[in-house]
Amino acid sequence: MLSHIAILMENQPGALSRVVGLFSQRGYNIDSLSVAPTQDPTLSRLTMTTSENSEIINQILRQLFKLVDVVMVQNLTEAEAYSIELAIIKLIAPQEKVEQIISKANNLEGKILNEQDGHTMFEIWGDSADIDTLLASLKDEEFLEVTRSGLLGMTKGNVALNTNDQTKISYE
Repeated sequence: MLSHIAILMENQPGALSRVVGLFSQRGYNIDSLSVAPTQDPTLSRLTMTTSENSEIINQILRQLFKLVDVVMVQNLTEAEAYSIELAIIKLIAPQEKVEQIISKANNLEGKILNEQDGHTMFEIWGDSADIDTLLASLKDEEFLEVTRSGLLGMTKGNVALNTNDQTKISYE
């Protein structure tokens, strides 16, 4: 099962390296990772996915919170959360064919970004599993490039990953 973790950490050189180091030292794999600054310039938000089992996820959450650069940790898998991933895909195909591909993509939104010299670039966004399904369905197409953002997520309602709410650590 894919687990989705959000981390609020200090926006300092080496902070990301320490988080990633925790995973590599213990032999855990990171499936996707996205880091961006927050509205507070001293903090960054890291969103990651991993395929480890729930016992290991609980251990990871406890270890992450012990890191000096980590301010808050949230297990988005166990929270009521909204998740989305973006993929940019370039095919050797005319724009009309790509428009058909986008229109048939179940549960995904998309649009053409560029068409030049018979190469069409488009973006598609939605659930990661749906993007996986779309990419698998395109196996007979001529791909030039595919890039994916990794899963992004946020809890719904009044629960937020911030330094004012001390209820964010979830080990189970």
